[in-house]
Amino acid sequence: MNRLHDPNQYSFASDNYSGVHPQIMAALNTANDGHQPAYGADVYTAALQQKIKQLLGPDAQAYPVFNGTGANIIALQSMLPRWGAVICAQSAHINCDEGNAPEYLGGMKLLAIASEDGKLTPELVAKEAWGFGFEHRAQPAVVYISQTTELGTCYTPDEIRALADYCHQRQMKLYLDGARLANALVSQNVDLHTMVASTGVDMLNLGGTKNGLMQAECIISLHSEAQEAMPYLRKINAQLGSKMRYVSAQFLAWFEHDLWLNLARHSNAMASKLASSLAEFPCINLTQKTQANAVFATLPPEISARLHEQFHFYDWNEQTHEVRWMTSFDTTEEQIDAFVAAIRQATAT
Repeated sequence: MNRLHDPNQYSFASDNYSGVHPQIMAALNTANDGHQPAYGADVYTAALQQKIKQLLGPDAQAYPVFNGTGANIIALQSMLPRWGAVICAQSAHINCDEGNAPEYLGGMKLLAIASEDGKLTPELVAKEAWGFGFEHRAQPAVVYISQTTELGTCYTPDEIRALADYCHQRQMKLYLDGARLANALVSQNVDLHTMVASTGVDMLNLGGTKNGLMQAECIISLHSEAQEAMPYLRKINAQLGSKMRYVSAQFLAWFEHDLWLNLARHSNAMASKLASSLAEFPCINLTQKTQANAVFATLPPEISARLHEQFHFYDWNEQTHEVRWMTSFDTTEEQIDAFVAAIRQATAT
């Protein structure tokens, strides 16, 4: 079969553009041998369950799924009454990047709050956490945060704990969308238990697709009382894989020898290198702290247009000329140097 793309082409648009890490591909090949029971009754999914319990405690239960939107919908449905609402940042992925899937498929109300850095605080949540018992208002029941945020910023464990405490004092729950959780862990230099279980998070999605896996996400419930509905919700939302071993095997290889953290550490380092290199360009201004693998900046539109001729990246806010540059587990220093050289050439023209 002829190759349909240039393998040397690289992108700063999204870490979704990257391929699958070779060790993950090898794990898929190994899992392909022979027959295994379907729908999660395989040895790989059983081993993944044990690994998740080891990382997050004996009550933790894993539910492998195919993608992040499905994970978010299923998890939030399991935490919400039919009349419930989800509080999130205006920039949250469920509010900006999942179409109307949360409302249409999930049947939930989103209460979005403006946040300059993409993070929520108890003070911000309080703007929408009201009207409890008032039948004319959708009842705030879950606070949604993402780690990292859509603006590339990271919550500290103390910040997550403060949100969890605020939620639980008001009989609400805290959900963490961990599409880039590994990047946040290495950025904050903490382990998964410290970031999640010890802070009071009720449920999370552990994302792998943006960090070297192939269409692999995993919902994790941390409390047994929330787990009765999960198998049924996963099924009716078309996220139950018959050949689940291929998803679970990826996570097992990802965890082995801390591959997941090492991949995230590398992508973070590449973003830091890019952000540091931008200091030589007075016309480029960083708009967010570069805490993980995303660089947000404003630059003159004519410079951005010249860069678009050679590289893929997103215009984040066309009105303010803000762009987003993402690095991946396979981004190299040479690619960063080439991109910076292209910026240098574009600004000199």
